[in-house]
Amino acid sequence: MFNASVIKPLAFALLAAAAVPAHADWYLDNESSRLSFVTTKNTEIAEVQRFLVLHGKVDRNGAAQVEVELESVNSGIPLRDERMRNQLFEIKTFPEALISTQINLQPINDLAPGAQLELRLPLSVTLHGKTHTYNAELLATRLDDRRFQVVTLEPLVLRAEDFELVPGVTALRNAAGLASISLAVPVGAVLIFTAR
Repeated sequence: MFNASVIKPLAFALLAAAAVPAHADWYLDNESSRLSFVTTKNTEIAEVQRFLVLHGKVDRNGAAQVEVELESVNSGIPLRDERMRNQLFEIKTFPEALISTQINLQPINDLAPGAQLELRLPLSVTLHGKTHTYNAELLATRLDDRRFQVVTLEPLVLRAEDFELVPGVTALRNAAGLASISLAVPVGAVLIFTAR
C-alpha cells in the first residue's frame, strides 16, 4: 500500500517540474539549428550557403531574438566567405544581424509533444544598419516538454536594396568576374529552442 505522505510531495514535485517550461526562458540550440540562404549567379546557378553561429532567446513574455554572427558565413569556398565578410557585410562595422519578433508562447506551451502550430508573425530583420519587417509564415512544433522547433514554411526573400547592400553585391560580382548576382536572396531557418 502507498504512503499518502510520500505521494503528495512526489505529485507536487512532478507538477512543478512539468510547469517549469511554461514560465521559463527558451534558448536557441545553435548545434541543432540552421539558418541558410540561396544566392543566384549568372542568372541560373543557385548555391546554398549558411551561417554557422547563431544565438537566440525567447523570454517568458514571448520576445524572441536571434543574433547571427556574420563572420560565421559559410559557402564552402573560403575566399568567397572572406569577400562576403569584408565587401558585403562589412563585419568590422556590422558584425551581427538581428532577427526579432513577438510570440504568444501559451499556444506553444499547450501543445502536446509532436503537435504543431502555424504562426503568421511580423518579423524584423536588422542587417548592415538597416531594419526591414516581413510577414513570416512559421511552423512551431513541440518536440518534448523542454524543447520546441520553429521552421520557416516559406523562405523570407531579402532584397539587397533594403539593407544598402547593392554596392557590396556589385563588389562581389566584380571580384568574381560574374555577369550577375541576384539582388533577392531567399532565407530559410530551422531553429530549436530549449527551456532553461
